[in-house]
Amino acid sequence: MSTLSNTVDSPRVPVLADSFANSWVKNAALIFGGALFMVLCQQISIAVPPSPVPITGGTLGVMLIGSALGSKRGVSAMALYLLMGLFLPVYSEHREGLDVLVNSASSGYFLGFLVASYVVGWFAERGGDRKFMTAFVSFIFAQLIIFAFGLAGLKLDQPNESWSWVIHNGFTIFIIGGLVKAAIGAITMPAAWKLAEKTR
Repeated sequence: MSTLSNTVDSPRVPVLADSFANSWVKNAALIFGGALFMVLCQQISIAVPPSPVPITGGTLGVMLIGSALGSKRGVSAMALYLLMGLFLPVYSEHREGLDVLVNSASSGYFLGFLVASYVVGWFAERGGDRKFMTAFVSFIFAQLIIFAFGLAGLKLDQPNESWSWVIHNGFTIFIIGGLVKAAIGAITMPAAWKLAEKTR
């Protein structure tokens, strides 16, 4: 806990993308690349009936994009991804359109992606992605944010279902997968930092 507290109190430090983002063109390219990476992550989709929300690689994408790009670029990449989905089938299960974004079982999760990408980026800007434990904790926290928004959206989409149904089908069945994704992200980011330091 003291390690996490020290991370929160730390001044801003560079994120991985800062080594490359020395012009607005490169910043734009990083944001676009982050959005494309999110498209790929969201196509990893597994249906888990009776839940209307599939298991996807999207939450892992949010964690990696936010950490690598930082808060502002991360949330910009996520916003671009969501905008792309208005016109292209880039949401999970190849869905697209305004109705999917704002009026579906996934709508709350999409909003959670935006908030979580900023939060993860904020932690990364304080060195939170450079060690396994701090990265793991920040990624768990980010997923809780996504689930909080997701559950609210799922209840709005399924008003006749009980809250126990919503929590089970919108959160409980995803817990193990969420822990695995947090661990994958927490292994990936410190490893990426070590690789970046070796190549400088």
